[in-house]
Amino acid sequence: MQRISKGSIVLVALTSLALALGLFSGNNFPFMIGAAVGAVLAIRLVWVSVREHEVGSDVLALISIVATALVSEWLAGAIIALMLSTGQALESWAAGRARSQLEALVQRAPRRIQLVDDENNITDADIKEVKVGDTFLVRTGEVVPVDGRLLSEASFDESALTGEPLPKEHFIGDEIPSGVVNAGEPVRLVATTTAETSTYSALVRLVENAKAHSAPGVRLANRYALWFVPLSLGISLATWLFTGNVHAAISVIVAATPCPLILAIPIAVIAGISGAAKHGAIIKDGAALEQLARSQVLLVDKTGTLTHGGPEVSTVQTAPGWKPEQILEIAAGLELASAHVLAKAVVRGAQSREILPAKATEVSEVLGEGLVGVVDGHNIRVGRLLEPVPAWVQVNTSLQICVDRDGEVIGVIDLEDPIRTDSVETIRQLRLLGVERVLLVTGDRRPAAEAIGNAVGVDEIFAECRPEDKLELVGVEKQNAKGAVLVVGDGINDSPALAAADVGVAMGARGATAASETASVVIIEDSIGRLVDAIRISKGARNRALQAAGVGMGLSLFAMLAGAFGLVSVTENAIAQEFIDAAAILWALVPIKKSVR
Repeated sequence: MQRISKGSIVLVALTSLALALGLFSGNNFPFMIGAAVGAVLAIRLVWVSVREHEVGSDVLALISIVATALVSEWLAGAIIALMLSTGQALESWAAGRARSQLEALVQRAPRRIQLVDDENNITDADIKEVKVGDTFLVRTGEVVPVDGRLLSEASFDESALTGEPLPKEHFIGDEIPSGVVNAGEPVRLVATTTAETSTYSALVRLVENAKAHSAPGVRLANRYALWFVPLSLGISLATWLFTGNVHAAISVIVAATPCPLILAIPIAVIAGISGAAKHGAIIKDGAALEQLARSQVLLVDKTGTLTHGGPEVSTVQTAPGWKPEQILEIAAGLELASAHVLAKAVVRGAQSREILPAKATEVSEVLGEGLVGVVDGHNIRVGRLLEPVPAWVQVNTSLQICVDRDGEVIGVIDLEDPIRTDSVETIRQLRLLGVERVLLVTGDRRPAAEAIGNAVGVDEIFAECRPEDKLELVGVEKQNAKGAVLVVGDGINDSPALAAADVGVAMGARGATAASETASVVIIEDSIGRLVDAIRISKGARNRALQAAGVGMGLSLFAMLAGAFGLVSVTENAIAQEFIDAAAILWALVPIKKSVR
């Protein structure tokens, strides 16, 4: 959560000091200074509301300060100014200031490129210098800086762009988009775009455009202000017309100053944001909390959201006479020599089953086929499943690794991206909380998407989606939904949709990503179930805020009537407002309980 802005702190300090000096000295001058500071703040807040075409709750505060000045009730004006500045500080605290939405994308974007000349000399150059037709080198683990055409076979981790969790093999001549990661050996490509026209640059612009056109959040206090402001002004005007008592009319306005709206609502929002943080969800501002409480439609990514986002050994198919343990033992023996993500998955699969890797010698990598080596005097190959496929092998949609011994297939290891254990229960709980539609939107292949979507119980499945496709779906759902549209994802490919949604929720357990920078809610634990907690707490915080505002305005109404009948003075009503504020704030501070599932 961000700190309170320095400007808000200065305003609170000035109005507090002015009130204290006035009370200590018995002089009205400090009160006048405090009231003036409050008036300037109120004018700025009203101007912001006007620009956003909203009726702000700060209108009454401005009117009250001006009215108290007209009748020289400076103490009342100073009190109102203090409440207004305090409310602004609390709202600043609740809303926070998220870092630049594109910071993570900019940081991840390559700035240098390894150019290769005709004599195979490698030069480290600024990425802006690359031209179409230049040959460049991408080392293991590096991001492809510009779009290019492959000069040799290679393997790339494309999860950041497509959502596909498993590395994809590519062959000579294949077009490789910028932004993917080299998951294999160093590889050379021929540039087909410049840095400015690359896929990655287009994605950055797409995020920026979506963020610029996303609707601004509406302050919750303004919902009540829509009817409370005209009601208060009406009572004040009626008081003046029927009694001719200007002080009584101003007393009504002072009693109507919406401090319960200005103070109690931000406090309830802060409590909700803090409560969500304790349960592994960072809500970046009050507008996001309010929208989260109104969740109706959910667009959820597959890879890293409903699934774990990485390959894991699911099953091991074996030839007659062989056992799965033997296949994993042999395969892991060779895979220990490789840093490839699939090799690591096979080794993890053996370790999780308490299988010790076999002792392998003469291990080497054959481009396009996999690893070869010797185990117990036999020639072993671990790599792609080649034709012809033995009859006992079931070819499926998962990634399959073949294990050959002396040219004969003895086993096939199936790797899949497993579903998170809490995904099914999370979808069920979200429906109980008012989410009416759940859409699985992924860049992965349709068979894999349908398998996951049907398993967790979504309403619709959209597979092989590009970032712009996801963005378009968000726009369609926002037009049709009465409540808020949520998007949950964890990759760069999700960033445009996260930015355009009413609430973007990023699975951020893997570290600072473009998704977590763009989203307004970040799940910091590796569990989508925390989204349920965040929505439940947001609903509780929103209800508490509305209740606190209702209590405050109800008491304010009694004070307004007392002022209208001349039972209390302007200053007395300003002081009465402090007690009303205290009651509303105390109610807002009542702990929000996370209801039992």
